[in-house]
Amino acid sequence: MGGCFSGDLQGGKQAIGGVQQRPTSTINNNAAHNDAVDFFFRSRGQFPLFSQIELSLSGSNLIDRDITSKSDPMAVMYLRKKDGKLEEIGRTEVILNNLNPKWIEKITVSFQFEAVQTLVFHVYDVDTRYHNVPVKTLKLKDQDFLGEATCVLSEIMTRPNRSVTLHLTGNFGAGVNRRLGTLLVQAEETIASKTVVEMNFRCINLDNKDLFSKSDPFIRISRIVENSGAVPICRTEVVDNNLNPVYRPVCLTMQQFGSKETPLVIECFDFNSSGNHELIGKTEKSVAELQRLCLQREVANFVYPSMVHDNKVLKGKLIVDRFEEKVQYSFLDYISSGFELNFMVAVDFTASNGDPRNSSSLHYIDPSGRLNSYQQAITEVGEVIQFYDSDRRFPAWGFGGRTSDGQVSHAFNLNGASYGDEVVGIEGIMAAYGNALRNVALAGPTLFSHVVDRAAHIASQSLSTNSPKYFVLLIITDGVLTDMAGTLDALVRASDLPLSVLIVGVGNADFKQMEILDADKGSRLESSTGRIATRDIVQFVPMREIHSGQVSVVQALLEELPGQFLSYVRSRKINPVGAPAV
Repeated sequence: MGGCFSGDLQGGKQAIGGVQQRPTSTINNNAAHNDAVDFFFRSRGQFPLFSQIELSLSGSNLIDRDITSKSDPMAVMYLRKKDGKLEEIGRTEVILNNLNPKWIEKITVSFQFEAVQTLVFHVYDVDTRYHNVPVKTLKLKDQDFLGEATCVLSEIMTRPNRSVTLHLTGNFGAGVNRRLGTLLVQAEETIASKTVVEMNFRCINLDNKDLFSKSDPFIRISRIVENSGAVPICRTEVVDNNLNPVYRPVCLTMQQFGSKETPLVIECFDFNSSGNHELIGKTEKSVAELQRLCLQREVANFVYPSMVHDNKVLKGKLIVDRFEEKVQYSFLDYISSGFELNFMVAVDFTASNGDPRNSSSLHYIDPSGRLNSYQQAITEVGEVIQFYDSDRRFPAWGFGGRTSDGQVSHAFNLNGASYGDEVVGIEGIMAAYGNALRNVALAGPTLFSHVVDRAAHIASQSLSTNSPKYFVLLIITDGVLTDMAGTLDALVRASDLPLSVLIVGVGNADFKQMEILDADKGSRLESSTGRIATRDIVQFVPMREIHSGQVSVVQALLEELPGQFLSYVRSRKINPVGAPAV
């Protein structure tokens, strides 16, 4: 799910962990796995010795930083680098009003056998005003600190049950001496299986736990782990005021459920905003048993546990309306099968970049040969994108410049040709860019919509020929956008096509507009007519973060591309080239 509160404005009521699985980590880091990044390095002969590890976190007896309720905890994991700095690896979801949270969102890390990897965990109480904000965008300085714990990854991996309980510590001022609670960290090696099961659950005749209305039920599924109890793997959304709820499809990977015979604890709760969710009933079934329930059209009775007598069998029942076992292909499955990525490039020639004759201009050509901001971006970004583009032929355009005919163009051929917009390789882009600077005057306004429409036209043509292609438009810009409404309209139209838009920001401008287009706040883009984008297709990368060493250029550029690619092919049930239909 990426972010706990991104899908439901009511806060804490949306599904977690049981939707189509994200293909990569949501946080830029070198310790978490990303298919595209891994493929890039391996193709260059770099084969790091590691195993992919998935960490489950749960807290006990956390301190309460809220006055009228309990803390709303979220955990953040870091890797301490050799220079002592902390590199963020991942975040859990936020759990409302709970001092003993069992987080469902897992954190993935690469276990490097030959290295000492020190993990640092910070736990925060997320302020109420941020409950509808995706966790990846939360500013941690705005949250209340609940404690810190540290361990070495190999310490976890060498234990028989691969788990460790850590005591949280923290400095809360002079005279403050209270227990901060503990953090349980459980590790599990990831499974390479592509098998997923998708199920539709509903319940009937649930007991009513509310006095003046009906229960607000949700289902939580946990996997029983030997010597470690039950580890939660997913939760459905909450269905308000309903004793016969029907839930959205739940999709589980083999990584989550282990094997089809592994017992799962399926609990139905009545949601309470206080965090004290009341158990309605529970049952224990494996995936194989859930499949049989569906095929034989049988039901499973919920029971209520008792410490004294036998468990009470309830009238409430769980029904599996649909069970589908299928293969979920990865990004690499598509690329290695012959699915092509085709890149297109658009360069900003608007006057906001500064007069190219002045050394302060982002387009200044230094006689000493030092690359300007655009040349640096083209060189560094080009090395990555041409690796994924087999023929290395890129349609290349400029926008916002006054061409030789005296007209301002918002999508002119960068090579200056009247017909044919393609250039070959990084050197071709650089040559066309240099030539355009000598023949095109910087002007404006800054309009993205024309180049987005042009890229969308190329992408739509591939659909008519059924070509196994996906397109990426790379826009290099100083970030000063004039036509936000027109750009939003163009991007929403393009969201139905096999197309992603990668915006690379150069210079030190305010990139707030670019961040809006990136839609990382959790809501999809909306056009001027009210149409919502089919999917997120934009990623924004500021080059200053790369040059400051915050993130590598490869990691930054490929962070979201696999997910955007997979969201397109999976939604249209497109399989890798030559793969059997499923």
